[in-house]
Amino acid sequence: MDKKTAVQELTDLQDTYCSDCLIKKHFRKEFGKKYAHSFCIQQCTVGEKIKEYGKTLLKK
Repeated sequence: MDKKTAVQELTDLQDTYCSDCLIKKHFRKEFGKKYAHSFCIQQCTVGEKIKEYGKTLLKK
């Protein structure tokens, strides 16, 4: 996978799933920005997929 494709996939994932995420909004309201961000990175399946694309970008 080339960088252009990986960036496009990342953009599509974020636009589709992350922009209106109710879980992120709830956690941000109840526990704060730091907790919500941590949840997205460590526990959310979309966040895990984003990390995989990020690792792909770092390798090339």
